[in-house]
Amino acid sequence: QVQLVESGGGLVQAGDSLRLSCTASGLTFGGYTVGWFRQAPGKEREFVAAFRWFGGTTVIADSVKGRFTISKGNAQNILHLQMSTLKPEDTAVYYCAAGKPILSSMRRESAYNYWGQGTQVTVSS
Repeated sequence: QVQLVESGGGLVQAGDSLRLSCTASGLTFGGYTVGWFRQAPGKEREFVAAFRWFGGTTVIADSVKGRFTISKGNAQNILHLQMSTLKPEDTAVYYCAAGKPILSSMRRESAYNYWGQGTQVTVSS
């Protein structure tokens, strides 16, 4: 059984940094793309970033480009989303997902088969 668990969320002030982690059980990320999405209150879930483990292709949403980066963990079932210079508009529940999308579909929710339950990130002004 595949399970993804997000961790590292919390309450921070504007300008602070946070590192989220996505830990998988039941699969390793080696053959997958891992995506990060977020959903703010009253809004639809949106794409944040994605990383194709084999080859390292990375896609970052324009809204977080230059502030968020992705890095591998110390095992093939861990991926991090490093968030810096956080803004109040980054407040959302952050989800990680795993799938095998083609390059042009890495931003699409429907391209991911496995999802975590999410972790709350709240940025105060």
